[in-house]
Amino acid sequence: MRAGFVLSEAMTGLRRNITMTIAMILTTAISLGLLGGGLLVARMTGHAQELYGDKLQLNIYLDDALSAKDINCAAGCATLRTQIQENPLVESVEFHSQADSFQEYQELFAGQQEMLQIVRKDALSAYLRVRVKDPANFGAVIDSYSKAPGVKSVSDQRDFLNRVFTFLDTIRSFALWIALVQAIAALLLISNMVQIAAFTRRTETAIMRLVGASRWRTQLPFVIEAVVAALVGAALAVGGLFAFDTFFLKKSLGAVFASGVLPQLTGEDFAFVIPILVGSSVVLAAISAYVTLRAYVRT
Repeated sequence: MRAGFVLSEAMTGLRRNITMTIAMILTTAISLGLLGGGLLVARMTGHAQELYGDKLQLNIYLDDALSAKDINCAAGCATLRTQIQENPLVESVEFHSQADSFQEYQELFAGQQEMLQIVRKDALSAYLRVRVKDPANFGAVIDSYSKAPGVKSVSDQRDFLNRVFTFLDTIRSFALWIALVQAIAALLLISNMVQIAAFTRRTETAIMRLVGASRWRTQLPFVIEAVVAALVGAALAVGGLFAFDTFFLKKSLGAVFASGVLPQLTGEDFAFVIPILVGSSVVLAAISAYVTLRAYVRT
């Protein structure tokens, strides 16, 4: 049996069941798009964890009296700073005065006049920015100095980052669960499409069997139909992911990416995800079509 004849039969089958083919393509595209979205979010979360893994810091805020009087960290602040520097768990300590805090606040809320007008310099605290050698020791350092004399509070960046990572993990899990449901729907559609295609071409298949064609050769066009439809769905899914990244993520989160708070998706991330989407679409479509033919089509 020539390959051209098999492909021609497969294309004819796709045209005959055009509505079912379109439904399967769209369902497959949505399923793979959600799967790809979940994988890309997982990649983004991994990059963010690597980015912040060695940059986590904690801020030890001085109380109001010490912030106002010890503007150069030369008295009580200096004692506390020395204690922290001598801690074997600490890598470095950096003092930020009230004036520094006020300048950072103005830079953070530049262009937001309401936010700039409600805060004065003496309302902000001076602080010691501490970098810990091992992020796993954050808790021990916080416990050591949270109640020290002159300390108002301790800010731990892990709380904010954990909320960000939890949010990303929730999106990833939601996308993957929806993708699983859509994948089941796509497999059922593939099964139905193959059954309908086999039923509408039962006469031709019977004639081929009478002239000596093997069962595998008569079933091959139906498997190809399913694979072709799945590949089209995978192509739509990949195009949708690129469009989502270009027209939504980079526009809505462009400032966040530019500031370095979150890493943006790269070509390497897409190169990792695309083979998974294409490969899974081909394998699942082929297996689903083959199992359906073995289970329901005896000719």
